[in-house]
Amino acid sequence: MEVELKQNEHIDFLEQWNKKIIQKDKGFCFGIDAVLLADFASVKNGDTVFDLGTGTGIIPLLICSKCNVKKINALEIQSEVADAAARSVKLNCLEEKISVLNEDIKNVRKNFSANSANVVVSNPPYMKTLQGNVNPYEEKAISRHEILCTLEDVADSASYLLNTGGKFFMIHRPERLAEICDAFKKAKLEIKRLRFVYPDANKNATMVLIEAVKKAKSGIVVEPPLFVYKDKNVFTDEINRIYKR
Repeated sequence: MEVELKQNEHIDFLEQWNKKIIQKDKGFCFGIDAVLLADFASVKNGDTVFDLGTGTGIIPLLICSKCNVKKINALEIQSEVADAAARSVKLNCLEEKISVLNEDIKNVRKNFSANSANVVVSNPPYMKTLQGNVNPYEEKAISRHEILCTLEDVADSASYLLNTGGKFFMIHRPERLAEICDAFKKAKLEIKRLRFVYPDANKNATMVLIEAVKKAKSGIVVEPPLFVYKDKNVFTDEINRIYKR
């Protein structure tokens, strides 16, 4: 499928997943966190899925590589980013499975039915607005900092969309885990599974993968740590498995 590329865009071929994706030369490109989240998310054939803040659209593309979902609604507030993600969907002939919508996740109550999803995924901005250095490039700043949505917005929107027993998968920073627990409790999302991601065995965790279930009983399983590198510039076997190397 041929699609139009705009100025400063290129196509990356993700050979191991047999997918193509449009990315900006200087824009926000997907990273390992999105790949880990797509692998961590338990999505089954026939599921209806929402991706809150889809960015490049990488997570829906990877989910479609591992199962036959009914539908993925991928929401992205930035119009140019959403347009590129939609063209990536077209490039992979997945228009019947993935709908990219230029929507604010805070408006889900206006645009979607409650309890309409089996699964919600999100790789949200990690940083508070005044935390750290804000990237001068607006697209990257919005992707990394809570400029247009907060952690509470993400949890509230996920809970609204999920049916009872539906699952929410998110990746975030370990240092914000207490805030995440509070936001999830308020949204009636019960954390059931955690997995911490470490650069290597000698460093602190830099990411945490989270599975929460709407209106579930309490009880958390902390899974074994996920190490990215086993030696300098050498990925662990599990990272190689996730990347299908």
